[in-house]
Amino acid sequence: MGLIHLEDMEFYAYHGCFKEEQTAGNWFLVNLTLETEMQKPAVSDNILDALNYQIAYHLVKTEMAIPSHLLEYVAERILNALFLEFKQLDRANVKVSKMNPPMGGRMKSVSVEISKTNKTS
Repeated sequence: MGLIHLEDMEFYAYHGCFKEEQTAGNWFLVNLTLETEMQKPAVSDNILDALNYQIAYHLVKTEMAIPSHLLEYVAERILNALFLEFKQLDRANVKVSKMNPPMGGRMKSVSVEISKTNKTS
């Protein structure tokens, strides 16, 4: 087993419950950890044997482009898309952070973090 980390992916998106958030948008950071078997690609040096993290990035990008009210909803959609795409994925963790959220005071971010495990592993 091994871990792939996609760290601090930045997206400008339109997630939030307030109309202003859905209109003006905000910056988001997404961190992703993917757990998968790495023995075969470690020996073969062949991308076809590996979990392609470029595809993982594009799945996250696609889900981040869909406006949503809740970060929980966005995070769950990201995990579902990853497990649909990668049959070799054993476990995944996603953290979605809204930068400078409209909370009435200074705050770096608010985050939601969700994990999911492949039930067939």
